Amino acid sequence: MDVLGLKKRGQGLRSWIRVDASGNSQVIEVDKFTMMRRCDLPARDLRLLDPLFVYPSTILGREKAIVINLEQIRCIITADEVLLLNSLDSYVLQYVVELQRRLTTSGVGEVWQSDAADLSLRRGGRSFDNVFGSTSPDYLPFEFRALEVALEAACTFLDSQAAELEIEAYPLLDELTSKISTLNLERVRRLKSRLVALTRRVQKVRDEIEQLMDDDGDMAEMYLTEKKKRMETSFYGDQSVMGYRSTDGASISAPVSPVSSPPEARKLEKSLSIARSRYESMRSSESVTESIEELEMLLEAYFVVIDSTLNKLTSLKEYIDDTEDFINIQLDNVRNQLIQFELLLTTATFVVAIFGVVAGIFDPVAIKK
Repeated sequence: MDVLGLKKRGQGLRSWIRVDASGNSQVIEVDKFTMMRRCDLPARDLRLLDPLFVYPSTILGREKAIVINLEQIRCIITADEVLLLNSLDSYVLQYVVELQRRLTTSGVGEVWQSDAADLSLRRGGRSFDNVFGSTSPDYLPFEFRALEVALEAACTFLDSQAAELEIEAYPLLDELTSKISTLNLERVRRLKSRLVALTRRVQKVRDEIEQLMDDDGDMAEMYLTEKKKRMETSFYGDQSVMGYRSTDGASISAPVSPVSSPPEARKLEKSLSIARSRYESMRSSESVTESIEELEMLLEAYFVVIDSTLNKLTSLKEYIDDTEDFINIQLDNVRNQLIQFELLLTTATFVVAIFGVVAGIFDPVAIKK
């Protein structure tokens, strides 16, 4: 019974790869409820990261975390760390390596070019840098860097699959136009089903990025570093005010006399506090606007990339449709020829039948004579 109890209690433990803001990584074992308390997330958000279920691509901005489910990349991004489900998939390991490299490399506006040793795990001969060649400036917050690498990984994976599908599709379609057979038709049918499935996945990622760009509130919610700084500032401000009140015994024990605090001084203090609060609110709104612009530019860059992949798939689908129309035209031509041949046979049969009837009519007359 004890063994069964230990087994039940251990069922919720999962292996996570933790990458902090300095680029250090470690593998930790955390259960579901601890992860919910650690990142302040509901259970339904963690369910999106479950590898046993297939969910569409999703990017969710929460109070203290960003939940990302993009193809193989399923992670939780906070202001201090990235928690990624431990996996042996090459794109997951490549994401960790690329994120560590970008966090440990310094230089504003530097082009990130990976070494062959760092990105040896590749699929189809493609990597992050040789596909995009983008820059990752240092002034971006930690959560935006992690989000950028996740978007880059998803776009790279989908673009590589689209390229593989193109390489396989065009020769097969050309072969089908020259030789219509059951085998070629079956291969094209399978190819078209793969194309439809991949198009749906690419369209979902594109729609998710577009939805984020259209909603300023969601983008402001994803600025975790700024929210953390505000919380810390308000916390330390409250601590300092409480400490000041505790040390100032006269302000707590005895009422303030009109002589010590004249009305003009109280009015001046009140106006200064209002001006200070307005200035802080203006600064916070300006910082949120700037962060929205930064995130919007980042999302726009990868929206263009994923839209280009979608255009490739759309062009391939149009080519398949054109090939199907050409095949249908050929089949209609063959069908018309068969109909013409059948009509000729019917006409010939009718003429022969007429001659037979005429011969049958004149044969008894000839016999009588």
